[in-house]
Amino acid sequence: MFSASSSLTGNLIQMDTQQKDSILTVSNLNVQYGSFQAVKDVSFDVRAGEIFGLLGPNGAGKTSTLSAIEGLIKYTSGAIIVDGYNAKENPLHARASMGVQLQSTSFQPELRVGEILQLFAGIYGVPLANGRLDAILQEIKLEDAVNKKFSELSGGQQQRVSLFISTIHNPRLVLLDEPTTGLDPQSRRQLWERIEAIREKGHGVLLTTHSMEEAESVCDRIAIIDHGTIIAIDTPQALIDKHKNDPEAIAVSRRGRVTLEDVFIALTGKAVRS
Repeated sequence: MFSASSSLTGNLIQMDTQQKDSILTVSNLNVQYGSFQAVKDVSFDVRAGEIFGLLGPNGAGKTSTLSAIEGLIKYTSGAIIVDGYNAKENPLHARASMGVQLQSTSFQPELRVGEILQLFAGIYGVPLANGRLDAILQEIKLEDAVNKKFSELSGGQQQRVSLFISTIHNPRLVLLDEPTTGLDPQSRRQLWERIEAIREKGHGVLLTTHSMEEAESVCDRIAIIDHGTIIAIDTPQALIDKHKNDPEAIAVSRRGRVTLEDVFIALTGKAVRS
């Protein structure tokens, strides 16, 4: 029989192990714009080898949270730790440990694919000698597009280039802001495979998306944020199981079974956000 002290010690060891495994730790994050508080005491972690989804309606606080992690805005209070570096105390080290792919990334449209890859490899100090460029193009299935201008690529091809650029320096944390928006099903599935490959290499991936299908398919865990506050955090299936008998979820279900989208609407409401 365990004593109270041994139980407490076990909990502390578990917490310490979780922190060591976490590539990103967000603790009691607050973001304020004048008198408006956009993010309220938000806490979550992204672990090595995990795809973590941050979901929420428009204006829920997703973008402010992501912008604070990326170092694009100052946060009022709380802590952001990226790969062991405090984002306020060591901002350069924290930023160097992450790669960011925005929802819409624009490279110089007249630059060719090979030129873009060589440019950013040079910026990050990544050598492309001995056929490395050809290997990269083959890896992202653009071996025939080396001389194509970026503006001539399809949306899916552009996103593949953008995703590779965001990870060219092998960052421990990858932030993806709605990466598959506007893509056709084939391109979306192909990008999912690329994201899953990043996870398999032991990186942590933080993904924002409005697609519940995407969240349910690729995310290991998700957090739902609304009105600046985390209102649920768990695996997609665990959230479905937890709320599948809730009257609100059943009422919005259209498919005879409660899905993650039904749970999301039940928790955040049916009203359209601007």
